[in-house]
Amino acid sequence: MSRLLLYYTEHCHLCDEAEVLLQTAGLGDVYAKVEIADDPGLLELYEIYIPVLKRTDNGTELYWPFEARQLAAFLESAP
Repeated sequence: MSRLLLYYTEHCHLCDEAEVLLQTAGLGDVYAKVEIADDPGLLELYEIYIPVLKRTDNGTELYWPFEARQLAAFLESAP
């Protein structure tokens, strides 16, 4: 399975929901959280879109809102 990045920021209830979805899907060891507030470039890129899930193997991104079936399809797509 590919490594994932979860772009988020603190005190974001949507980010919390995305993280619960990832944990429920058994992906707790597969993703790393990236705080966009720590990087002006990431903040500009993702500020109005977070949470965003990114696959590091092919660079594709999944923007919120997404559900379990959309997450599964995103993970199953070819690199």
